[in-house]
Amino acid sequence: MSEFNGRKALVTGGSRGIGRAIVRRLASDGADVVINYNSNESAANEIAAEVRGLGRHAVIIQADVSVQKEAERLANESIEALGSIDILVNNAGIGATAVGRPHVAEATPEDFERLMAAHAFASHDLCRVLVPQMREADRGDIVMISSIAAQSFGPTGGTYAAAKAAMEALAFSLAKEERGNNIHVNIVAPGLIETDMADMMVKFQGRVTDSIAELADESPFGRLGSPDDIAGAVAFLCSARASYITNQRITVAGG
Repeated sequence: MSEFNGRKALVTGGSRGIGRAIVRRLASDGADVVINYNSNESAANEIAAEVRGLGRHAVIIQADVSVQKEAERLANESIEALGSIDILVNNAGIGATAVGRPHVAEATPEDFERLMAAHAFASHDLCRVLVPQMREADRGDIVMISSIAAQSFGPTGGTYAAAKAAMEALAFSLAKEERGNNIHVNIVAPGLIETDMADMMVKFQGRVTDSIAELADESPFGRLGSPDDIAGAVAFLCSARASYITNQRITVAGG
């Protein structure tokens, strides 16, 4: 299948977990991909080798997208590497456990700013650089990888939920602003997906070490979500099958 032949994607946080699955799926469907990573160069090289094995062009670029200048550099280097970018997947982020899952009244301004920078500010910085050149393409796609937390509002996750909600607000406004330029902007909101980040979150909350397996047994489908479930949703939204879809939020959480 090669529905993305000729398309050029940037996936932030593309070396591991959900991002890695998205990179693999887009490349399998024909896209050339810039794989952004922050610290795990070996993982980025591994998925880049997979992409090249599929006959697609892969470029790895290190950048901490929560830092404005690095996000801008990533966007500009991605354009330079592939000539243009017409698919942007804002996937990179940090979990609530990165700041200790504080109650709202105990969260420091630094905690809040760190989460906002990783999710909302990074997405804005990348869109600010990439959208102008995306307007020249036949079609553009921007997918924000959010979280069910943005609307579920659980305790000890208020700052994380607020950062993801801010990311979603940007997406909804951007979708309305750019639909006349055939740029589709959508959100995918995962539930608990079987990744290292999910394992950290569950252990942080005091569950036993095999709690991921326990949670899978409790799921309506008898399993947790997989990174491939998220990648499938992203690929659909960027495909011709979704040519009349924008400004939508798809929850991928098993019901």
